[in-house]
Amino acid sequence: MTEPAEPAAERAAEPAGSEQLAVPLAELRPALEAVLMVADQPLDETTLATAVGYPGEEVTAALTALAAEYDEQGRGFELRNLAGGWRYYTREAYAAVVEGFVLEGQQARLTQAALETLAVVAYKQPVTRARVSAIRGVNVDGVMRTLLSRGLVEEAGRDGEHGATLYRTSSYFLERIGVQSIDELPELAPYLPDMDDLDDELAEMLAPSQPAAATGPTGEPTDAAPEQDGPA
Repeated sequence: MTEPAEPAAERAAEPAGSEQLAVPLAELRPALEAVLMVADQPLDETTLATAVGYPGEEVTAALTALAAEYDEQGRGFELRNLAGGWRYYTREAYAAVVEGFVLEGQQARLTQAALETLAVVAYKQPVTRARVSAIRGVNVDGVMRTLLSRGLVEEAGRDGEHGATLYRTSSYFLERIGVQSIDELPELAPYLPDMDDLDDELAEMLAPSQPAAATGPTGEPTDAAPEQDGPA
């Protein structure tokens, strides 16, 4: 004997989505910690809100509260908002310990040439490789390849006039130096020499380097050096 069909009115009265299992959301703060712990790059509030299933406003407030809590407790790590996203970082007081563990005594630092080239790109971006070479006065092809391979510099399209590749700093560069945008880079003016110093240096460079001309008995300059007496 079959059961009577359920009236359509009763089916319509059921709330939408009642056939789906109700999965409770995880607690917000631990959920954020779990996601950030496995992230290999900074995550913005929108991405985190989608991951944990909470509104963006609550996620932002929770992230700020977590960062303050870590600072108050003096943890070995901190939660920072850099390069447009949130990520865990080693607290500066313990950076030397972590550096010694990771590098095992080997320093992977940029050369002076690479640092100078990176500075030109940072302050002149987007800029072509030829322009960087002109500013530095040397060929920078090899150095630019190093910066590209390390992810500090990236391509930024083509120059409309010559079609040359343009370069700019990457979000990884911002993350490494601890700023959110290139607008936060320090001003160069305080580090530049005074114009008077530049004028003096230029004058020294342009000054003739020839030795003083020899003078004869009358005090007039002579072209030839004085002859030496031969053997008796």
